[in-house]
Amino acid sequence: MALWFECKVRYDKMQENGMVKKVNEPYLVDALTFTEAEQRINEEMKPYISGEFSISAVKKTKISEIFFDEAGDRYYMVKVNFMTLDEKSGTEKKTVSQILVQATDFDGALSNFRKGMEGTLADYEIGSLSETMLMDVFPFKKD
Repeated sequence: MALWFECKVRYDKMQENGMVKKVNEPYLVDALTFTEAEQRINEEMKPYISGEFSISAVKKTKISEIFFDEAGDRYYMVKVNFMTLDEKSGTEKKTVSQILVQATDFDGALSNFRKGMEGTLADYEIGSLSETMLMDVFPFKKD
């Protein structure tokens, strides 16, 4: 299971009108520790940013899974309630999970989520679906 860290990168970005603006953009990296997450985001960002940049924050996320779609350019967070039955008390229990879905739009995110959940035997309901501010996601790659 992957451990995802949200890293915020601060740098000067050239706007479409030619002006330079300081931005603080969030990215997601797969890492084992905070130190590794910071190292990985530094390596991933070097080719894309000319000039200096800094890592302004690194925090652990509660994302349990990511459904990728190469055609998608946005990331959506789906909060899913999994329903389980407590054998002893006979009551229904909800367990909340967060799943990140890559898509081009809201309808595509819902479709990609449902496609990713095909074959799942657990009962679930969608608690919420919202677009995130994430710019990109960097999964772990073996060299």
